[in-house]
Amino acid sequence: MRKFVFSALWALLSSFTLAQKYEYAVITSVESIVPMGVGRSRIIHHKDKKDAKALTTSRVEGVKDKDDDVERSDAKMKTFDETMLLNFYSATGINFSNIAANDAIISSKINNMIDEGWELAFVASGVESDSGKDDGKGIFITRYIFRRPRQ
Repeated sequence: MRKFVFSALWALLSSFTLAQKYEYAVITSVESIVPMGVGRSRIIHHKDKKDAKALTTSRVEGVKDKDDDVERSDAKMKTFDETMLLNFYSATGINFSNIAANDAIISSKINNMIDEGWELAFVASGVESDSGKDDGKGIFITRYIFRRPRQ
């Protein structure tokens, strides 16, 4: 019995010390649902790192703490990869060939990330669709969240 308790305790303690820490990468696909090929569809992959702490301000009793310390330009990303995707709509409506092409391109991007040691951990998507005759705008956005063990 003592061996069992010792083994169980050892396994429990080992699991705490072997816990993985991960780094994450986010890839975003934006697919236009604007008719006639007017919209732009892309996969966006950032190249530079940003420090969220450096872009964060605090509020105390509704008043910003470091109001002048963070500029909008500080958050802008100037270096990123932009992969061409096709729009969902053509002049005649939904273009299933474009959707199939986008699926192949997105699959290729995911496989490239996996080849670089990343694991697809989460996927989140949303849509802002055409709201009628006079709108003519909309996007389908998907965020692919990858992770890999920190070195």
